[in-house]
Amino acid sequence: MHLLAATPGSIDDGKEPVDLGQTPADVVFISAADTELAALSEARSEMADAPTLRLANLTHLQHPMSVDLHIEACATKSKLVIARVLGGAGYWKYGLEQYAAHLHDAGVPFVALPGDDKPDPDLWRLSTVPREDYDALWAYMVEGGPANASGFLAYTRVMLDGTDKPAAATPLLRAGVYWPGAGVADLEAARENWTQGAPVVPLIFYRALVQGAGLHPINRMVKAMLRQGLNPLPVFVASLKDPVSVATLEQLFTTAPPDVILNCTSFAVGSPHQGDHHAGALNPLAMEAAKGCTVFQVVLAASSEDAWEDGLTGLSARDIAMNVALPEVDGRILSRAISFKGEAYFDEATECPIAAYRARGDRVTFVAELAANWARLRNEVPEKRKVALVL
Repeated sequence: MHLLAATPGSIDDGKEPVDLGQTPADVVFISAADTELAALSEARSEMADAPTLRLANLTHLQHPMSVDLHIEACATKSKLVIARVLGGAGYWKYGLEQYAAHLHDAGVPFVALPGDDKPDPDLWRLSTVPREDYDALWAYMVEGGPANASGFLAYTRVMLDGTDKPAAATPLLRAGVYWPGAGVADLEAARENWTQGAPVVPLIFYRALVQGAGLHPINRMVKAMLRQGLNPLPVFVASLKDPVSVATLEQLFTTAPPDVILNCTSFAVGSPHQGDHHAGALNPLAMEAAKGCTVFQVVLAASSEDAWEDGLTGLSARDIAMNVALPEVDGRILSRAISFKGEAYFDEATECPIAAYRARGDRVTFVAELAANWARLRNEVPEKRKVALVL
């Protein structure tokens, strides 16, 4: 059996064990979300009195031997271990059971947090910290953002040394307008950068990119659309099925009617038509306020650029399912993958390779030009449009 080194931006299939090679620290944090690892890495670097920290990508702890190695070399010799698990205890059964058992025997507090905002009794039962501390840590991660990442680390330090507790987690809107350089903003902040009378193009993406450190492709896309003479409207959402997010989109579409929509969220709502109740949740991108405009699917690939460039299949099977096949159910048209996951840097302090979305300029430009062309076509009088049938 071969023992592999962890590769940032990759998803370990569990067929081969991976040695993270980490040493003990005050706090060990395990998560499959690259955005969370990046946010905590950045927060630690900016804190004057941060606890020593190890960040571990859960996707590299799928093989039983990977789990055993990390427990023996790092976790049981650290002071506090926190795992954030999306999908419940069944998703990482062996890992949770082994960490919980060995950390209990070693007297190391263990916190098993849900990877979303839904309570999970099974994960709570595996945890060995007071409920107050558990809920406080969970709230910081649920809300996300730089301030809450710093608050999370400050709270772990309190759990270790008993000093005064930091402020509680600061809520982050479930959906809203984002603007590069301004962060969470409003429609007026976007309009300050618009051209009078230019086509409006909403760019819809996951709230998790605001919570973590994944906004590089969004910033590049906004700048590229401005160069094309478009009025970009970057909007973050919890999901297209979230009622608050849907209401936010409706309000924004009503106030600033779109000409083309670029969507970076994955999966499908359930139907390309707003009225198909039997097909699942209503499709907010087909609501009346969207004015029937074309919706393009923009892919933020979870695979690396090298894998895409050198492979024979282009995008990975996972990316094709989440960002190509399923979005077609909602009637979205594929544009391009504009960014890929890759190692932004190796964080020596946390002994973890930090992966992040990195935009690819030519793909960003292509999508911006595509949006501009479709916006012009939409506003052209029908008599001047040319129709082509491509087989």
